[in-house]
Amino acid sequence: MSKTKITVKSNSALKIEGDFEIVDQEGNIYDLGGRTVISLCRCGLSKEMPFCDSRHKGEFINEAKAFALPPKKNNT
Repeated sequence: MSKTKITVKSNSALKIEGDFEIVDQEGNIYDLGGRTVISLCRCGLSKEMPFCDSRHKGEFINEAKAFALPPKKNNT
């Protein structure tokens, strides 16, 4: 099993590579047609939600830079 990699691309989609499945809110699995690389829409403009169809070109500006999240809160 290959490790799943998610790349947050500037001004673009989330690129997902590896061994993964995508399910809707009811738990139904999307048929990815054997793909091991897909892109998920971040801008909300895609006609193929949740998948990216590149409609964001020139409409979505977001620079993706890695950073550290604050420490996880303890729920005790």
